[in-house]
Amino acid sequence: MSIRNLDKILNPKRVAVVGASSKRGGVGYTVLRNLITSGYSGVVYPVNPKSEAVQGIQAYPDVENLPQPADLAVICTPAPTVPGIVEQCGKMGIMGIAILSAGFREVGKEGLRLENQIKRIARRFDGRMRIVGPNSLGVIVPRIGLNASFAGTTPRPGHLAFISQSGALCTSVLDWSEQQNVGFSYFVSIGNMLDVTFSNIIDYCAEMWDTKSVMLYIESIGEARLFVSAARAYSRTMPIVAYKAGRFAESAAAASSHTGALAGEDDVYDAAFQRAGIERVYDVDDMFDCAGLLSGRRLPRGGRLAIVTNAGGPGVMATDALISRGGGLAKLSKGTMKELNEVLPAAWSRRNPVDVLGDAQPDRYTKAAEIVLKDAGVDAVLAILTPQAMTDPTGTARELAKLAESSAKLVLAAWMGGVSMAEGLRIMTAAGVVAYPSPDAAVRAFMHLVSYERNLRVLHETPREVNLKFDLGREKRQAAARKIIKGAPPTLSSKAAKELLEVYGIPAAKTVEARTAAKAASVAEAMGFPVVLKVLSPDITHKTDVGGVELNIRSDRQTKLAFKRIVSKARKLQPEADVRGVTVEPMVSMEHAFELIVGVKRDPTFGSVIMIGTGGTAAEVFRDRSLGLPPLNERLARRMIESLRAWPLLEGYRGSPGIDKDFLIEILIRFSYLVADHPDIAEFDINPLLVSPKGAVALDARAMISPGQSVGERAGAYPHLAISPYPEHYITDTRTSDGRPIRLRPIRPEDEPMWLKMLNGCSKESIRMRFFSLISDFTHEMAVRYCVNDYDRELAMVAVAEHEGEQQLVGIGRLEADPNHTVAEYAVIVPDAWQGRGIGSLLTDRCLEIARDWGVRQVRAQTLAVNERMIAIFKHRGFTITPEGDGETITATRKLTRTPRKRTARKAGKG
Repeated sequence: MSIRNLDKILNPKRVAVVGASSKRGGVGYTVLRNLITSGYSGVVYPVNPKSEAVQGIQAYPDVENLPQPADLAVICTPAPTVPGIVEQCGKMGIMGIAILSAGFREVGKEGLRLENQIKRIARRFDGRMRIVGPNSLGVIVPRIGLNASFAGTTPRPGHLAFISQSGALCTSVLDWSEQQNVGFSYFVSIGNMLDVTFSNIIDYCAEMWDTKSVMLYIESIGEARLFVSAARAYSRTMPIVAYKAGRFAESAAAASSHTGALAGEDDVYDAAFQRAGIERVYDVDDMFDCAGLLSGRRLPRGGRLAIVTNAGGPGVMATDALISRGGGLAKLSKGTMKELNEVLPAAWSRRNPVDVLGDAQPDRYTKAAEIVLKDAGVDAVLAILTPQAMTDPTGTARELAKLAESSAKLVLAAWMGGVSMAEGLRIMTAAGVVAYPSPDAAVRAFMHLVSYERNLRVLHETPREVNLKFDLGREKRQAAARKIIKGAPPTLSSKAAKELLEVYGIPAAKTVEARTAAKAASVAEAMGFPVVLKVLSPDITHKTDVGGVELNIRSDRQTKLAFKRIVSKARKLQPEADVRGVTVEPMVSMEHAFELIVGVKRDPTFGSVIMIGTGGTAAEVFRDRSLGLPPLNERLARRMIESLRAWPLLEGYRGSPGIDKDFLIEILIRFSYLVADHPDIAEFDINPLLVSPKGAVALDARAMISPGQSVGERAGAYPHLAISPYPEHYITDTRTSDGRPIRLRPIRPEDEPMWLKMLNGCSKESIRMRFFSLISDFTHEMAVRYCVNDYDRELAMVAVAEHEGEQQLVGIGRLEADPNHTVAEYAVIVPDAWQGRGIGSLLTDRCLEIARDWGVRQVRAQTLAVNERMIAIFKHRGFTITPEGDGETITATRKLTRTPRKRTARKAGKG
């Protein structure tokens, strides 16, 4: 099933309105009226069993009696009648459904029963039926005049897609868009998301030429894995803006660990949006400003803003707003200051903000803005104008619009005032300059752009190679960890949790359990003083709250006395707890050390979420933490650490040495492996993790185990992750036809240098055969597209060989599936020096195996008709070869068995 099945809903040729009415004020009346008055050129069928005609158009008693099957049925009848109508539609071949009726899950059990009944009916049609709603306002596609909604207006065509769970907000957005002259490519109210979800519409927009940005209003997300995958794919090339409602809703389950307490639901949405490349806004007004700005794609290179104003006060207001949101004023160069001095009166501000004074005419104002824009230290300019006696707001707007159009840098405007400023605002808006009524609004929009640009830069940055070495290979490592977890109580002891960390190469302080004072003294003697004693109880999370930790114990006698105090206090302060004794650990001391917390919690929407923050007993007081979705690589782990407020201290401050940052990054990546491998880990705390310039060690750890949960339909071996991790099970070692050993493995972001070297070293002919054109130079931006894979929908298999003492890529086969894993596109390239050794055949066979594993039904490839070697490979594997009309290319297709093969791990060495 292709995502293009949504054409039945978003590009229908015939629409049936079930429940159409001539009675004003009803949903059935408004939907039909909108369809016949909005310029829709398709056929509209009113369906009403009680009327011969509705609003002057011939009506039909039911969908079975329509002259032709409709593409889209818009259902406006009471909820109990809807399942029967959906079934009728399916039997008549109507595969697009929009259910506008309310009265489903939002009203309780009976409504949920009706939704489930509709789901069962839809399943009978092999995935061909797509349903928007129920409880939907409807769908609007202005480009084709389709208004299949009960909204009060039809917006103008544009390039912004709006997808909302709230029908009420949709009507407000439409009113706003009419006032602001904003147009839409698609306007979809998805309601209860019985079938069609955010991810489906995002994927559809990715295929459509008429959408340049997507705006989301989110109340909840069902299929997190599909949502993140779709958003990541779209945000590579086009922006997504999201407003998440219900920011402060309390979690259904009380947090039972430091991590759970620190990582709230809204923080997890923040982390997920950031990882997916979505710019989040916290004010509904910001949604539109941000979406419009981002769709222009004129992003600032950084956060250095220059302000040009004709009044000092608004310049100060803008500066305050900028600094309070983490931005910064650009420092003007000496050359810029010299030029400004030459064109501005002596009384100008002589700094940024550039106050050109209240008597500035359009030429002075725009000349100052032009000079500032040329400054290499300026990333964007905010032009502020206030209505003063000598001000010409319309003329200034006209000149500023010309300047903005010719500038490569972003220009924003704040035209403060009322009637006298209106024409200037209109002129700038028409010219594509985003203008605001206040400096604060303009600064908010600018900081969203800065945030978006920084996030894209980090996501597209090539991570450094972190050569992780594990004592055990992948299968043995997982088996050792499972042995610790299997049969363990729901709360792992500190000893067991630390053993789990050590399996994954994370250093942990030795822990020995002692159930008597004598045993504690004996263990301490053998371990060597000084030691630390901690209460041993599966029921006590925060040991210091019950006096359960005693440090720096230096003798046998002190050990026994500490044992008695700890056990006595714990039983007194938490009498319901099962106090079993103490644990004995060495007293670890590191110079210039910091206490951090590293943990994971299982979020009900996005699955496992990793956290790092300021640790110790005051972790919840300082609440300095950063969240990230696993899997992590070097770039993502470094970003988490650097976003902490404590980062300047960790990096080194006022003569104090910084911590071993590389080792801390490695610990986060190792912890990510642990989290990915074990879906049953519900929560895990390392608190504190002691980090210093010379290393790190986990002083205490605690884990909670419970059955995992899936966050996506195709979660496969990692049901608890919103992002598919690196598929190690696809790694295999083999040999070329002339006996050279090579490894076939999925590509990684870290492979970018080898990818660039391989392609830049290929002949022009090889490049033309692969890309159908001559590419003279492969850039970082191109490498990001090919090396950063979403392993749920695309996979580049690389062939790696050792040559002259270094690892080299000697071939790449790439699979890219549609979002539903129905069809996958395939392409392969082998550099000239390695051609003729069977590498293309090895990659093709491996990629066909992976396509079967994904459940892909058809693999399709295109190549030039003169590429005889590749055509021979395809023919040998049963592809059907079809010449294209241009005579220069051929399409090779092969059908695959529909049943996915069971995934099996292949031997791939350690790590």
